[in-house]
Parts: sequence; C-alpha cells; structure tokens
Amino acid sequence: MLKSDPWARLRTAFDDDRDADTFFLRLERYGPDLQGSLRAVYGDRADPLFDRLIEVMLHAFHARPADLRRLDEARLLRPDWLQTPDMIGYIAYADRFAGTLKGVAEHLDYLQGLGVKYLHLMPLLKPRAGENDGGYAVQDYRAVREDLGTMDDLSALARGLRGRGVSLVLDLVLNHVAREHEWAEKARAGEPKYRDYFHIYPDRALPDAYERTLPEVFPDFAPGNFTWDDAAGGWVWTTFNAYQWDLNWANPDVFLEFADLILYLANRGVEVFRLDAIAFIWKRLGGASQNQPEVHHLTRALRAAARIVAPGVAFKAEAIVAPADLIHYLGTRSHHGKVSDMAYHNSLMVQIWSTLASRNTRLFEEALRAFPPKPTNTTWGMYVRCHDDIGWAISDEDAARAGLSGEAHRRFLSDFYSGEFPGSFARGLVFQFNPATGDRRISGSGASLAGLETALEAGDAGRVDDAVRRLLLAHAVVLGFGGVPLLYMGDELAMLNDSGFTEVPEHAPDNRWVHRPKMDWELAEKVATEPDSPAGRVNAGLRHLIRVRQDTPHLHASIESHVVPSPDGRVLLLRRDHPLGVMVQVYNFSEGEVDFPAHLLRDHLGEHATDLLGGSAFTFGHYPVHLEPYRALWLVSREVQG
Repeated sequence: MLKSDPWARLRTAFDDDRDADTFFLRLERYGPDLQGSLRAVYGDRADPLFDRLIEVMLHAFHARPADLRRLDEARLLRPDWLQTPDMIGYIAYADRFAGTLKGVAEHLDYLQGLGVKYLHLMPLLKPRAGENDGGYAVQDYRAVREDLGTMDDLSALARGLRGRGVSLVLDLVLNHVAREHEWAEKARAGEPKYRDYFHIYPDRALPDAYERTLPEVFPDFAPGNFTWDDAAGGWVWTTFNAYQWDLNWANPDVFLEFADLILYLANRGVEVFRLDAIAFIWKRLGGASQNQPEVHHLTRALRAAARIVAPGVAFKAEAIVAPADLIHYLGTRSHHGKVSDMAYHNSLMVQIWSTLASRNTRLFEEALRAFPPKPTNTTWGMYVRCHDDIGWAISDEDAARAGLSGEAHRRFLSDFYSGEFPGSFARGLVFQFNPATGDRRISGSGASLAGLETALEAGDAGRVDDAVRRLLLAHAVVLGFGGVPLLYMGDELAMLNDSGFTEVPEHAPDNRWVHRPKMDWELAEKVATEPDSPAGRVNAGLRHLIRVRQDTPHLHASIESHVVPSPDGRVLLLRRDHPLGVMVQVYNFSEGEVDFPAHLLRDHLGEHATDLLGGSAFTFGHYPVHLEPYRALWLVSREVQG
C-alpha cells in the first residue's frame, strides 16, 4: 500500500475532502501496478515520469464531468458490466452509417431496438487528408474528422448513448501517427524532443538489421518497414504505410502523451478504448517486434492510470495474434486480469468460416482447445465479420492435430472464399497476396461470403435458404460463446458486397472497402414488411437470437465455453458450466441433416433438456436427436415433475 505522507502536498489541489479521499484511495489501489510497470519499462526514468503523470491525472480528475463520475461509481459496483449477457455490440463507420455524428444520434432508436449496449464507431478522430488507411493515420487525436462534426458533437453523442445505457467505443491508434501529425511535423523540422518520439535512422544499417526478421503487413502496396523522409533526413520506421510513423514508446514522453489523450477522451465520454495495433508498439532487434513483454507493462500502466481517474473506462486489445500470445493481452501471472479488459477472439471468427467451408469441426475443436483460460474478470469480443480482411490464422500445430496440412488448408480457404474452388458458394476478393509466404487474405461481406450473393444471382431458392441458415448459424455461435458479440453494420440486413468501391479513388486500391458499404436504410425499413426476404429472415432470426441471449444467465462471460468431443465431424459441441446448471450448445455446420447420438447429450444434461432457441423440450432416450441443416441448439437441463 502507498503511504499517505508522500501525497500530503497534493491534497492542497482539492477543495473537497471527499474528492481527495476518492483520488487517493484509487491511487492506493492502482498505484503499485502503475509504478511497478513503469519501473519495469523505464527503469530509473520511471519516478520522474510518475511525478509528471500525477499532475496529468489530477487535472483530468478535476475536469471529469459529474455524470461521468456517477458512471464511475456505478461501474465500481458492477465491475462485470462488460460480461453480462445483455451486452450486445455494434460496429459501424459513422459516415457509412448515418453521414455525421449528429446523424448517428438520430438513429439511436434503431440501435436500441437491436439490443445494442456497446457502439464502436470506427476511426473518427481527424486523419490525414487523402489516403489514410481507413482513418487509422491520425493527424489530431483531439479533433474529429471535419465531415463528421466536432468534438462537442462527439460529447453530445456520448451523452445521448449513455442516457440509453449504451457505451461509446473509440479507436485509439497507439503504434503510429500520421506523417502530418504535429509531433511528426516538429520531428521533421529538427526539434530533438520530437525526433525522439519516433524511430529515425540516418542510414540503412539498423533498418536492414531489423528487416531481416520483420514481417510485412501490406506487402502489395507498402512493402518493407522503413521509409526515407527527405525533411527528416533519415529512414523512419513505418510498419503499416509510408505515411504512418511508428512511435518510440521507449521514450517516457510518448507514454505521458497517450495517458493524457486517454483521460481527455474519457472525459469526452468514451467508455471503451480499442487499442489499435497494440502488439507492435515495442521494438526489439532480432524478432518480429510484436508481443514484447514491455507491451503488456505499458498497457497495464495505462489501464491503472485510467482506473485512478476514470474507472468507468475499459480497454479492448486489438491484437490479432496466436492464442499463446493473445492471452498476455488479458493478463497472465503478475499481470493476471490487469492488462486489457477485453480482446478480440479472432480465432473464433476464422474457425467459423473455415468450418462452413469444410463442413468439418475437427480443426475448430483443436483451435479452441489451444486457448489457455482467460482471467475471469475479462471478456472476449467475438464477431462474424468486421471492417478488416480475414487472415487465415490457422496454426500448423492445430491443423496437424486435426489431421490436416496447415499450408494446404489455408490455401483451400483462400481458394474457397475467393470463389476459385469448385463448388464454392462464396463471393470474396483476395487481399494482399504475398508470393513469398503464399498468404492470401480475403475481403467480403458476411452475406456474400456465406453464399447469398451467388444464390440470388442464380435465382436458386434452396441455395438462398442455405445462405440464410449459414449466416444465422455463424451469429448463433458468436452470440452463444460468452463475451461481447460484435455485430458488424449491415450484417443484420444481410447486406452484400459493395462492388462500387472502385469508383471512389481513395478506396479503389484497397478492396476491403467491398465490405464497408453505406447503410441501406431503405432495406432496414423493408425487413418488417418483407419478412420472407433474405434480409427479413436474417434480421428476424438475429433479433430472436439476441433476445434469447439477453435472457440467458448461462452466457455471462466469466464462464468459459469448452469443447466437447463430437462423434460427428459436422457437429460442434460447446459446454458451459454455470452455477445455474450446465448449458450445451449444438451446431450443425453442414447443409445435410444429422442424426446425433442422444446418449452423449444425456451424459451432460441428464434425461431432459430444453432448447432455449427453439423452445423445444427434449427427452434423451434411445432415438437420436435430429438436426436440420445448419441447426443450432442451446440446451439447458429441464426438471420433470413426477
């Protein structure tokens, strides 16, 4: 515990003893985590940094609005607020969804009607002009894109959302800033302080040494990891694009800048920060410069600082890495449950699409078994689709245990979802083909990848039925897995690929825009009056899944889903052990009918069970359980009165 004496001088900064007590109690609670991680990263530079950080935190604490302070107290009483079954997420680009931030505010009834309690608006802080990596090349973290509105509009939207119980989620790009950012401008002007904010080398000696082990993120249009800049007179580390300058987190000033930015945006009403490109922020010669131990110390320190000032705020790690690396973003050993509150379960998404293509769940089972248990106070973010491409993150080890070649299966999936594989139902585009590795990622909307686009073009009602069932099965897995299900804008309407993206010059080089269409509000209005249309069926089915989830305590995210070995390779079984009883989920990943052995379900649930999704009662006797194509069951034990 921290002693109070060292902070006696700071009490003069408070007019209210209760505020002082609140601040110092939180400092006593989170200060050891904060100081410990700073010392682990910065050594003897940590104590001066901590003193400066205290001043930043005090300023933000005093500036925190009263309604957000009340939210902080509520969250301290409900620390599992991100884990409850009624937490439904929605991801959208503000301009693609409704034009402006004020336009988003005009559609809150729609979001609330879907059950949304978590709204992630894709990058909206001011990016560089022109090409900007979809908004991830930020020029000013304290300003909103001019076409979307102002920072005051953002605060007003956050208040409106908060009044409806919806949390605003915002991207915070940690690894890099735009070349036009004020820090980079000052670095190019030769200011020593700001040159040390970046990795700038006078010649190719060190860049070439790093390049020997660094992967390429965008080999097609941004090969290499360093860019020569004439004004800076050096080679600048640019992992993603030439106009995105990587930051030097070994400099304590960079940490202080981001702590200040997080607290500023938290006071504007941001409740969840998506920590973009978090895996890349620490550089080390001789490796991939990803997932370094310092990354987790830095995240823990930022989280501790936020907990002191704004404990209503949560962190989500955007770390698309292997399971053995991913768990560290939620915390292991001394970091257990103290790093990020949430992380993307990218593997779940990959395995859903892999299994829909192969109609075989063995790899899915092996991939889930590879995940170590997460801290019980953290949660997964699960999704069927998102704004990004799909990279086939399938390990050779998992594939081998499933009797597959990892390389061959990844090649099959790229062929299948680009429509090149014979008999494929999918309509996707290859993104970033890397001849050296054979890596081919895939772009495409959920509906087009699930076969709806090709089925509609063929006028085949049976194939349309299959595509609708695939989409609903995929969402059932995501909604039932236990975490925060993240619905990607338009998936609730089964929106197809937007082939017109090539007509927008800044979008044309990046085919990920094929699955970033503008929201079809006309279609959103039609689904109620055209319930038999594909969009109407998907929308109604998804709303039903959400309603059932909201009423199912077994889906609290503190509980993990575990694989149950399935005797039928087409069927995935997941078990959840909740205090209210066992829940078993059954998913048929094929277009064929399956007669599933009843005794296996009886072993887990007893003789009687209820399917929460269909409302059906089951008695597990001698007859098998019949599963229609792409059928999902959420089974819980049912007591029968004698």
